[in-house]
Amino acid sequence: MFHKAIIAAASLSLLGTAAIAQEKMRVSLQLPLTSHLGENLILFEKEVEERTGGAIDVEIYDSATLYKDKEVPAAVGSGAIEAGVASLTRYVGDAPVVDVFYMPFLFNTEEKVRAAVAEGSPVRDILETEIAKTGGSVLYWQAYGGAILLSQDEPIRTPADMQGKKARVFGKTLGDFVTAAGGAPTLISGSEQYLAYQRGTVDVGMTGVSGVKSRKLWEVMDTITKTNHANIEFVVVVNNDWWAGLDAETQGHIRDAANVAQSDVRDRMSLIEADAYAAAEENGMNIVELTDEELTAWQAVSQPVIDGYLAATGEAGQQVLDALGVNSGS
Repeated sequence: MFHKAIIAAASLSLLGTAAIAQEKMRVSLQLPLTSHLGENLILFEKEVEERTGGAIDVEIYDSATLYKDKEVPAAVGSGAIEAGVASLTRYVGDAPVVDVFYMPFLFNTEEKVRAAVAEGSPVRDILETEIAKTGGSVLYWQAYGGAILLSQDEPIRTPADMQGKKARVFGKTLGDFVTAAGGAPTLISGSEQYLAYQRGTVDVGMTGVSGVKSRKLWEVMDTITKTNHANIEFVVVVNNDWWAGLDAETQGHIRDAANVAQSDVRDRMSLIEADAYAAAEENGMNIVELTDEELTAWQAVSQPVIDGYLAATGEAGQQVLDALGVNSGS
């Protein structure tokens, strides 16, 4: 009994030491855990906790329970939370160059997207360097797919259909695109768009098709127009000071976990989108494909958006466009 008591006491002592040594990594997410970004964070959590032997305890706060997406950059940068998931465009105020992914029709193939987001690509390096100046660094990227338009009763097939309509956007460059097409952009957080559509705050929606499924937007909109006019990217960002306080081995384990999660979501994106389109159709939505003529009409109004991007980003923006082989002349 005496030996058992000593063993039990020693075990409790060890448990106490482990508990003290355990580091929390809280992650804010605006989407529900049932979304593909939520599922991806669960994978990241599992990988981190296994690789660190439980030394890092990942806690996911989904559905904007801690912070709305627009609040995540400041919350992570200030150290109010260790990590967060934010739409890349939420950094446009501090780093205008990030909005390159929302330039109209620039990333219209998966090959172009993969080349730009690859580790070590000039585009990714420039964007991550600018984001790091905010107090938070990119741990990994989460693919979200192409941008689509949502409407009620009739599709938005051409810029003429956008004339005079209020449209939900989630970034400055997307707002410039709507303005160039004759619409009125309204910045609305992802977690607030369901209510915005339900209440008629805007006439036109804009999101990724996976968001239509995870948020059940078919309950408030009945038509999807497959414009794919932008590529939506989210980033998982960690506070610089918190990260610097971790030992090199732990950082390595977290980076390895991040690479697993990053590859998983990127490789499954096409399937995720196909599944979301099928779910939208099953729930009564009308899916509209653009003709070549309609697509050309959208592209024709886009030049002012490129000019505006360069005016806002200067040399960094020019470097990004050069890396992408884009002719930026008007």
